[in-house]
Amino acid sequence: MERMVLFFMMLQEAAALIQAIRENLAKVIVGKAEGVDLLLAALLANGHVLLEDVPGTGKTMLAKTLARSLDCSFKRIQFTPDLLPSDLSGINFYNQKTGEFQFRPGPVFSSILLADEINRATPRTQSSLLECMEERQITIDGVTHELEAPFLVIATQNPVDSQGTFPLPEAQLDRFLMRITTGYPTFEEGVHILQRFRENNPLLETSAVASGRDIKELQQLAAAVTVSDDLLGYIIAIVEATRQAPSVKLGASPRAGFALLRAAQGCALIRQRDYVLPDDIKAVAMPVLAHRLLLQRGPGSREGQAAELVQQVLREVEVPAEPAPAAARGGRVE
Repeated sequence: MERMVLFFMMLQEAAALIQAIRENLAKVIVGKAEGVDLLLAALLANGHVLLEDVPGTGKTMLAKTLARSLDCSFKRIQFTPDLLPSDLSGINFYNQKTGEFQFRPGPVFSSILLADEINRATPRTQSSLLECMEERQITIDGVTHELEAPFLVIATQNPVDSQGTFPLPEAQLDRFLMRITTGYPTFEEGVHILQRFRENNPLLETSAVASGRDIKELQQLAAAVTVSDDLLGYIIAIVEATRQAPSVKLGASPRAGFALLRAAQGCALIRQRDYVLPDDIKAVAMPVLAHRLLLQRGPGSREGQAAELVQQVLREVEVPAEPAPAAARGGRVE
């Protein structure tokens, strides 16, 4: 009983902190409520995010606002064809004064790394991020360096412009917990954006409302969110169903199942619960799974085909009738 009360108090504190981050983002970002919640769910799940949208829709602004909302180190790097792996990781250089080699860390040595237009860099440079994203460490000249915690990569790319770009390979895409697309603003949101940015940039007035330690504690709390065995089976059934469709060349990997689990836990915590419901899994299934699927050539874009397949899978896979766990009832903050 004492443990339940303690967890409930932690849940209340988490709800207040998450709401403070949301409100801070809302001071700059107009609309995009679903995209913001997905980004926060990925952060709580300790995963990386690919923001994919047409130019000028606020991808970089969203990433910068999140970084300013957190009292964490932040680095931004513009990916270009001439960018080298060492430009990301850092280099060992010879210090003539000391007569020794010294390590100069690159942008990956930050809590939040914004990889702008990631598909403009060569595959060699893109792949240099793999070890960082998966292992939270990087090896340079035979020496392994641990990265900061929390560590979040937010990459952006434009799905329309293909000239001078290098599509991310499947292995790289699989490292991103989610691919988030928010689209164009509505008419009302467009007017609101013009009003908000007419005189100054509200991003410059944004200050931190949470620390790196806060985020690590939220991540630990999200990992402790209850997921029943029935829902674990539901996750695996969804993942396996993506491999069985005739149009699929490459279905969701076991890593995708783990990503779906972690994202659902993050979603449940954002919704102020200490247990996962089927609706949490459904809410994150599209951004977690669609970018991992490789389909046979057919009508429409790859992204459109993958989205249709995920929707079909969610319709066809039986949803377990799972009530809230007895230990978790009351674990919702109103």
